[in-house]
Amino acid sequence: MTVRSYDTIVVGVGGMGSAATYHLAKRGVDVLGLERYDVPHTRGSSHGDTRIFRLTQPEHPDYVPLAKRAHELWRALEDESGTNLLTTTGSVHAGPEGGSMVTDAVESLEAHDVDHEVLSGTELAERFPGYGLPDDHRGVYQPDGGFLACERATSTHVKQAFEHGATVRAREAVEDIDIREHGVTVSTTRGEYSADNLVLATGGWTGKHLDFLSDLLTPQRRVLAWFQPSKPEHFQPGNFPVFSADVPEGNFYGFPVFERPGFKIGMTPESPETIDPDDWNDEPTLGDERRLRPLVENHFPDAAGETVRLATCIITYSHDEHFYLDTHPEYSHVAIAAGFTGHGYKFCSVVGEVLADLATEGGTDHPIDVHQFDGRL
Repeated sequence: MTVRSYDTIVVGVGGMGSAATYHLAKRGVDVLGLERYDVPHTRGSSHGDTRIFRLTQPEHPDYVPLAKRAHELWRALEDESGTNLLTTTGSVHAGPEGGSMVTDAVESLEAHDVDHEVLSGTELAERFPGYGLPDDHRGVYQPDGGFLACERATSTHVKQAFEHGATVRAREAVEDIDIREHGVTVSTTRGEYSADNLVLATGGWTGKHLDFLSDLLTPQRRVLAWFQPSKPEHFQPGNFPVFSADVPEGNFYGFPVFERPGFKIGMTPESPETIDPDDWNDEPTLGDERRLRPLVENHFPDAAGETVRLATCIITYSHDEHFYLDTHPEYSHVAIAAGFTGHGYKFCSVVGEVLADLATEGGTDHPIDVHQFDGRL
């Protein structure tokens, strides 16, 4: 068997891997991207039409500089490709007054001097009539938030990677990765490839490729729903900010109507369903719909019409809910991005840049301390 050689192999060409492939190719690296499904596909975490973009980062203040750089890189990719990817609507982080959803959001924004307002439920509804949150809740409004057209963004990263000479092979599952002191060999269903460096961006499958992460990553099933608004004008991108909300019905997030008909929401359940990404129920059920609908009926009543669509995706949680972005603890020529815990897509553009830094330079100037392996394994 002929073993084809490259400078760098990227395993997984979803949101993160497509961006890494692009940034490596743009630097003149001879890069091969390997994807087990299509590019893009609906079996992982990078689909569903839209993904929230926000500078508000209650997860940790150190996420804010990465979000700012991601914003710059998304706009640069739009300019290079001539494709609209990021729509600005503003973003809202809402929850009970004094609750962590609000206080942590404000802390992250204030730490980096990011413009924002804190509005009551009534004030939110006055400004954005689609909203109907309780008045004793507070919404942290940040005007630079919005949403990414996620499948389009992944496709654009790959198309621009092609422009810079990358090779991407889809429908080619990885069967084995042999990591040596110097270099790697990747065996797939179609062939064998070698490279000096490896980038692993395989989402819910990462624990199957790396034993040391298998107990620290938890793939989970999530459901998305689209409902028909009775007042569509209230749910257009110019009138409705994307949101994350902690309300009595649970933790939800949502989007204005965009291209596909319907007001889109998702939920972070208290007891998530852990799955095997190779064997799980990807078909939504009526029970899934019943869990999502009360939020819309109670807090976005003008969007609580008929169901337009249901869809599922995989979310991969890390053990401490901060994603992993680092080189392998034993092999510095292997860069890893994993465990994005349901809020990673917005960072794809900058994660791709970081992974390219790690693969070509062994380190990065980006602030990734909270995402590295030291002290977390």
